[in-house]
Amino acid sequence: MTEPYYTHHVFFCTNQRDDGAKCCGDAGGQAMRDYLKKKVKLANLNGEGRCRINSAGCLDRCDEGPVVVVYPEGVWYTYVDETDIDEIFEQHLKHGKVVERLQLK
Repeated sequence: MTEPYYTHHVFFCTNQRDDGAKCCGDAGGQAMRDYLKKKVKLANLNGEGRCRINSAGCLDRCDEGPVVVVYPEGVWYTYVDETDIDEIFEQHLKHGKVVERLQLK
């Protein structure tokens, strides 16, 4: 088995629904994605063998959201604000530890 291209590949749901249903786009999904992407780049943790931060369309868990998923582990998180994103960055992306209080099962 080959090693993953990225140590952590992070997908933020940025889905925007037009029908008024709950969606991650309305909960700041794109802004939080941009925030983490900048943070990872400033820490020089981006690129091959390190982290990649991406937007995703609907991840079909908006009712639990906003949501973000980290691969290759397949760990799903929810978050409220930058403080939660900072914790995911510090604990999971830098140290490989799941942030259990934010984890979705």
